[in-house]
Amino acid sequence: MSHRLGPGSPPGVWVCSTDMLLSVPPSPGISWDGFRGARGIALPGSTAYARSHGVYLTDPQGFVLDIYYQGTEAEIQRCARPDGRVPLVSGVVFFSVETAERLLATHVSPPLDACTYMGLDSGARPGQLSLFFDILLCMAWNVQREDFLVGRPPEMGQGDGDVAGYLHGARAELWRQLRGQPLTVAYVPDGSYSYMTNSASEFLHSLTSPGAPGAQVVHSQVEERPLLGAGSAVVSCLLEGPVQLGPGSVLQHCHLRGPIHIGTGCFVSGLDMAQSQALHGVELRDLILQGHHVQLHGAPSRAFTLVGRLDSWERQGTGTYLNMSWSKFFQKTGIRDWDLWDPDVHPTERCLLSARLFPVLHPSRALGPWDLLWMLDPQEDGGRALRAWRACWRLSWEQLQPCLDRGATLAARRDLFFRQALHKARHVLEARQDLSLRPLTRAAVHEGCAESLLATLDQVAAGAEDPGVAARALACVADVLGCMAEGRGGLRSGPAANPEWVRPFSFLERGDLARGVEALTQERARWLSRPALLVRAARHYEGAGQLLIRRAVMSAQRFVCSIPAELPAPGQWVVAECPARVDFSGGWSDTPPLAYELGGAVLGLAVRVDGRRPIGARARRIPEPELRLAVGPRQDQTAVKIVCCSLDDMRGYCQPQAPGALLKAAFICAGVVSVSSELSLREQLLRAFGGGFELHAWSELPHGSGLGTSSILAGAALAAVQRAAGRAVGAEALVHAVLHLEQVLTTGGGWQDQVGGLLPGIKVGRSRAQLPLKVEVEEVSVPEGFVQKLNDHLLLVYTGKTRLARNLLQDVLRSWYARLPAVVQNARCLVQQTEECAEAFHQGSLPLLGQCLTSYWEQKKLMAPGCEPLAVRRMMDVLAPHVHGQSLAGAGGGGFLCLLTKEPRQKEALEAKLAKTEGLGNYSVHLVEVDTQGLSLQLLGTETST
Repeated sequence: MSHRLGPGSPPGVWVCSTDMLLSVPPSPGISWDGFRGARGIALPGSTAYARSHGVYLTDPQGFVLDIYYQGTEAEIQRCARPDGRVPLVSGVVFFSVETAERLLATHVSPPLDACTYMGLDSGARPGQLSLFFDILLCMAWNVQREDFLVGRPPEMGQGDGDVAGYLHGARAELWRQLRGQPLTVAYVPDGSYSYMTNSASEFLHSLTSPGAPGAQVVHSQVEERPLLGAGSAVVSCLLEGPVQLGPGSVLQHCHLRGPIHIGTGCFVSGLDMAQSQALHGVELRDLILQGHHVQLHGAPSRAFTLVGRLDSWERQGTGTYLNMSWSKFFQKTGIRDWDLWDPDVHPTERCLLSARLFPVLHPSRALGPWDLLWMLDPQEDGGRALRAWRACWRLSWEQLQPCLDRGATLAARRDLFFRQALHKARHVLEARQDLSLRPLTRAAVHEGCAESLLATLDQVAAGAEDPGVAARALACVADVLGCMAEGRGGLRSGPAANPEWVRPFSFLERGDLARGVEALTQERARWLSRPALLVRAARHYEGAGQLLIRRAVMSAQRFVCSIPAELPAPGQWVVAECPARVDFSGGWSDTPPLAYELGGAVLGLAVRVDGRRPIGARARRIPEPELRLAVGPRQDQTAVKIVCCSLDDMRGYCQPQAPGALLKAAFICAGVVSVSSELSLREQLLRAFGGGFELHAWSELPHGSGLGTSSILAGAALAAVQRAAGRAVGAEALVHAVLHLEQVLTTGGGWQDQVGGLLPGIKVGRSRAQLPLKVEVEEVSVPEGFVQKLNDHLLLVYTGKTRLARNLLQDVLRSWYARLPAVVQNARCLVQQTEECAEAFHQGSLPLLGQCLTSYWEQKKLMAPGCEPLAVRRMMDVLAPHVHGQSLAGAGGGGFLCLLTKEPRQKEALEAKLAKTEGLGNYSVHLVEVDTQGLSLQLLGTETST
């Protein structure tokens, strides 16, 4: 109603019956132009089906002339449309405001007040009206007043004179109020209508998809799906082992363990593990087997019913049971009619509804399906099964209905739903499936089942052999805790270094996953009392997941290798210089864990900004056994900022905000210093190098530029330190070394920055969906002269906005671990588009590259909502007519905007355009050119100024 039939309707009232199943296309094409009065929704049906239902007779404009219920052949044919089908009364009606107000006005008018509680509370005798054959029928054009007043709605049957008198008066008032209001029909030719009856065959048909190639499995965990027949359905079930389900059969609300064989045309519902054994060795076919929760004199109990799919529930006519005549049933089972009906029940009234077939209490044991299933194939057991059945207190279906305990039934269904959901959650995590558990998380929290979900996630994390599986399980725990906070308690993203969590983190750092998860669980129990604590606990679980990601990424260290090189003389500077990088496609796919769970692919360019290589580091040996560290502008002549004389001074190497943390981490990752050594820093330096080192690193780019500064700076620092220590490291080994360093530094991050800035030119970096994490780089070949053409059309605009979205990474990882469908699909598109972008470079097509760049920005925004500040959007709108494509570099949120202009050498022209736009802030436009050198290392003389 809300999304298909309702949209577009004017103000008014929808009235919907609930005794039918409708299938309506997404856009049914209902026009509301010029509408007034009331409108019924009609769906197509065959003339044969219409003989048992209501049908609208309309004129060519859709106005209703009459409504027939169980009409004659001639009446139904008059309603037929050109395709031979007829418009069935669907049970959905819309009243305009005017018509609804007219109808509402009758609630205080006798005798219509007897339809409402107002009339009942005033002492009126209850009255009953038909929506279609009282209220709507008086609006049909062909209906005459005299015929209408003496008529009777078909669903009321024949009654006494008082009812006839009430109806005459009620219809007269309805005629006075509603006659003249137009009644039209909205016919939905592509829809379908099915009235819900007590026919088991029709019920099964509504739950299955006949002709479908496979089974429908909804809210269920099925271990052996190939055993489910085509067109069958499994709803809210947990099926363990071989459970075979025939075509067209339905399982609902069952927990079964095979081997079980359920044939065609069956409906089985409400059975659990305790009843599984009864189905072993029995093949059901065309049967309805149900387990029920009942209350017998206030005591809860279980009962079971078994009937045939083809059995008739009518009171008249020849009856059947288990799809056979009563006489054949009696002959087959030994049951007699006096077992089922009292002697004073007339033979014509002996029907399935009143037959006392179903045991509800046995004198000495619990009941099960076997107390009925024996009837299918009575064994030569000396009549033992028959005697056991006769010994039971039995009820008919009519007698059983009032005893059904709907509260217990719903509670059992809820428990089973979460039981199968927990199995599914475990399977999804352990099988590394890209299915989101967030809907289950929300349901579990809202239904009070969070504790059992947390326990399952703990078990998965503790028992995982793959750190990626464990990390995702811990991220799911964080999601549960965040959901339990119900939107209160502060920001989800934030720090995760509270001292209370040090103990569990230390176990994870050492690789002791089981004890780490156990310690996390113990600590978690102390943080559940209020929203603020829940959110903080969620942050620390995400921090624990980051620890495991760190361990996984550390596997890249095996691809770091160096070769001995001549040790530079003391005082001789080793200078490393690097370009920046611009990402053209695929960013975020290089970020762990996406890089090794999905597999990453990023196309990046090494670039000079305004003709300069803006990032670098220099290192040299010094006589003093200490480390002198400086971070600042390249030509800074001031004194060394930080001096490390002891291992205590090296502390903070894993705290990114600590002064000199990156440079300290570079010495540790290069193997120059070991913080776990029993030797002092002084002893380590003297023994290995006869003195200490000085290291100075710089970047001429603003902080948060989006051009990969920090990772490229780490690569430059590592290269300079390694060479100053007498070792040479190749560029691709350096890529993995930076991955390792950033994990030691605890900043995380992917590999695209160092690939983009340490290796020259235009290239694609790729990592496979596996551990250990290995990055492979392929140069992208372009047509001759295209690099210069690209240089003429590339520009960078510094937006003046420092990227403040420091929690972008946490938000993206949270979405990825939740496997939100949009994020998973977008991540796959990032990887796929990288290959398309590489092809655009091969072709040398600027328009295609522009499309890639703009599309890439849309993908980044999907990945990290909020990464586009309003001022940047305004700037992009101003520039849009002049560019083939544009995207903020890196993760977005600020920094540099990369442009691919339509015309060459547009720096001055775009500066003029931007100057005319208000509110853009402190921006600047910069020239860009592709750098074909990448990382360069140079040994300078000892006399060079420090």
